[in-house]
Amino acid sequence: MLNRRHIRIKVMQTLYAMQQSNSEQIQSGEKFLINSIENLQDLYLLMITTLIEIRRKEVEYISLAQKKHLATAAERNPSKRFIENKVLDLLENSMSISTKVEEKGITTWQVHDNYIQMLLDEVKESTFFKAYMAKSEVTFEDDRQFVSDIFTEIIAPNEKIYEFLEDSKLTWLDDVPVVNTMIQKQLRQLKERDVQFIVPKLYKDSEDQEFAINLYRKTILNFSELTKEFEDKTPNWDPERIAELDTIILRMAICEFLKFNSIPVKVTINEYLEIAKEYSTAKSSIFINGVLDNISKAYNDENKLNKIGKGLL
Repeated sequence: MLNRRHIRIKVMQTLYAMQQSNSEQIQSGEKFLINSIENLQDLYLLMITTLIEIRRKEVEYISLAQKKHLATAAERNPSKRFIENKVLDLLENSMSISTKVEEKGITTWQVHDNYIQMLLDEVKESTFFKAYMAKSEVTFEDDRQFVSDIFTEIIAPNEKIYEFLEDSKLTWLDDVPVVNTMIQKQLRQLKERDVQFIVPKLYKDSEDQEFAINLYRKTILNFSELTKEFEDKTPNWDPERIAELDTIILRMAICEFLKFNSIPVKVTINEYLEIAKEYSTAKSSIFINGVLDNISKAYNDENKLNKIGKGLL
């Protein structure tokens, strides 16, 4: 679920939070980092279960309507196409989802079911819902497209859901696009032969998990050394006028230059330039690009870059 760039962002946010609070507690910072990353899976579960809860809310609505004393013919014999959707059924019966939800004790939508009702109302007012329900018959592809439309057009862009998530956990703001993209990809790739919907692993592999912790530890433990590396290369810049986030990005990038032998220099520079464009000032990427380019050239001339493998410089 997490890619290397998002891992770098999580480490950067942790270092920034520690710097803002003047904290030198390395272990508490590491705990914050781990929790921030693990909370990504909580967010994933919240977003994917909106689809399950919307279906359950419709099941509840149909059941109550059928029991009305003066129920109409349509209420007594409603179309069950929505609640019998094969993809929604796959999600409902996913042991992977239900096990993780139970393990983490997630009951958010049961407590705040007004959001689910809001989403259901929006779904039933949509043109794609009416088109889906009006079909003479539906295929698995129709079911999959319908659920994908619910998520892509109703859930993912919903401002009230976004505000709710923002109020729940501040670190989720940067996680929402990653999670939504993952869910959309999973829904698009579903096949009729699939018998299980799997919650994706948090890390691609153990190397990525180790990278997160090592990048944090090596950056913070070598704080002074890394600071000197770029201060010496920026004589025309007043250190107090360099954006605080830029100094963190520079330390992390230089740390990768010196402490992570398998990561190509160009990859490191490109990754942190993209992060700077998104998170720092308008001119930060230009400044950071110049500094890192000069440092990498100097390190290369001094044989300080001990990169393993071809094409890593």
